Amino acid sequence: MISQPAASDVPTPPGASPAPAGQSGRDASVHAARPERGAQPAQSAHPDRGAQPAQSIPGAQVVGRIALLLRLVGRNPAGTPLAEIVRDSGLTRPTVHRLLTSLAAEGLLDHDPVRRTWHYGPEVFVMGTVAAARYPIEELARPSLVRLAEETGESAFLSIRRGAETVCLLREEGSFPIRSFVLHEGVRFPLGVASAGMAILAYLPETEVDALLADTGSVDTETLAARWGAQHSPASIRANLKRTRVTGYAVNPGLILEGSWGMGAAIFDRSGRPGWALSLTGIEPRFKPERQKVLGQLLLDEASRITQTLQRPPIA
Repeated sequence: MISQPAASDVPTPPGASPAPAGQSGRDASVHAARPERGAQPAQSAHPDRGAQPAQSIPGAQVVGRIALLLRLVGRNPAGTPLAEIVRDSGLTRPTVHRLLTSLAAEGLLDHDPVRRTWHYGPEVFVMGTVAAARYPIEELARPSLVRLAEETGESAFLSIRRGAETVCLLREEGSFPIRSFVLHEGVRFPLGVASAGMAILAYLPETEVDALLADTGSVDTETLAARWGAQHSPASIRANLKRTRVTGYAVNPGLILEGSWGMGAAIFDRSGRPGWALSLTGIEPRFKPERQKVLGQLLLDEASRITQTLQRPPIA
């Protein structure tokens, strides 16, 4: 079992300690160490901010609705139909249509009249390009995704924490011809659903985990169980968290889609908080128990490489 620091209720990832003697197949020095307490987070990394309830200030409701609609549109690169946006936003159809049309007029969204789907517009592309330099996680993670995909043959992903969710940012396809298509860029899952969210949730402070699973945050656990099945009840999630803290990596044994498996490992920022996760997905026969250990170690090693880079002091 993984011991917990006396001064904190944040679980310590297995990679925090030196690699066991005699470890083979990977560089034993690549194990991320938790930073000393009091270290400041990197200026460019705020993965757990966002998707938070709007404050009671003038105009906050409109801003919150616009942000929600932008997130819903961005879930599917192929476009999102109006009916789906209305359903998942909880807003009336006229309100959704009015806001989407206004966003399109500003270039933030595009509407495909043939397929009747909504997409991100050119202004979002411009904003993302400008913001990319402030959040360099893509250039740090891409080599790891390539190595994971090449060494395993599975599809490799990078996800970021946004509030009570994870969002898939990057994907690298593996060589194995049969793939799982549960995860792709823009897809959001609640923390505790899918391997990336489980890996991140496992290393949050216990009080924060309690708040999320008790629905004192922004996640409705009853809705989780209703939407994703009884395997995502608070008790089931906690059992998976316990297993994740023992091995250091999370396993999703077909909990979202039968036969589609995934594994994930958390990436930590300079303050020691899990803000991102690497994951692998594929079909069940590719994730037999003996291979899980190999895949898990590969994920931990690559997550540690990125963590160590993020935790380096900034150059003066």
